[in-house]
Amino acid sequence: MAAFLVMLREGVEAALIVAILLAYLDRMRRTSERRWVWAGTLSAVAVSLAVGMILWVTIGGLEGTAEKLTEGLIAFVAAGLLTWMIFWMGKQARTIRRALEAQVDTALAAGGTVALATIAFVAVLREGLESSLFLISTTVGDTGGESQLVGALLGISGAVAIGYLMYKGSHLVDLRKFFRVTGILIILFAAGLVSKGVNELQEVGLIPVLVDPVWTVGVLDPDTSLTGQFLKSLFGWRPSPSLLTVLSYLGYLVPVGRRFLGMTAAVPADTRSLTEPAAS
Repeated sequence: MAAFLVMLREGVEAALIVAILLAYLDRMRRTSERRWVWAGTLSAVAVSLAVGMILWVTIGGLEGTAEKLTEGLIAFVAAGLLTWMIFWMGKQARTIRRALEAQVDTALAAGGTVALATIAFVAVLREGLESSLFLISTTVGDTGGESQLVGALLGISGAVAIGYLMYKGSHLVDLRKFFRVTGILIILFAAGLVSKGVNELQEVGLIPVLVDPVWTVGVLDPDTSLTGQFLKSLFGWRPSPSLLTVLSYLGYLVPVGRRFLGMTAAVPADTRSLTEPAAS
């Protein structure tokens, strides 16, 4: 589920960018230039997959203290990028269409088809590299690699379907609501990554344990319960957490969650323009 959520959210952001570019070229009657957008997009996907494989082979081969330390650091970095991602989209939603269209105008005016491909490449590559890091943060140290792959593929499939609807100008997808709901889930997921990072650093002795455990719950053990595995993967659930993992979870969740809910509720028009590029 964590892999599905991450790939769905990241995939929709990438699909949004591609839909904006393609729809704008359609309106300009420059459909012959669409191949450059696809060239940049597919190149970015290929590079992202290569980076993901390198990260998996490199980090997956670590053992002992090095593995736990790396897992903890990756969890912190991934949580930071997730936080930046949801707030960036909230702030840029109103201007992303105009910014991308201005870049397309500049590229076409200069006759730079390579520049047009670069616009798509850079935008999609950012989402792809973030996705690679997020998937590594959810899979390293876990045994459910196959289920993570299935979740990731389902998330990508869902993102492609939503991207197609956006390109066709469909109003079936309420992107404002989509980004708000997925943003809430992403924040819960990121809070779990923060607590995971603290837990890994405690295990290597870089952070004091203090009170461990704060409590012990006799149900939903991730080692024996499918529901427990689900909760651990998506929300960082632990039946016997230490004091610092609980404090780190709440210390991230409360301020970040309040700010996100306040931002998305106070400015509901932020993502309305996301549906505009598909309309022709």
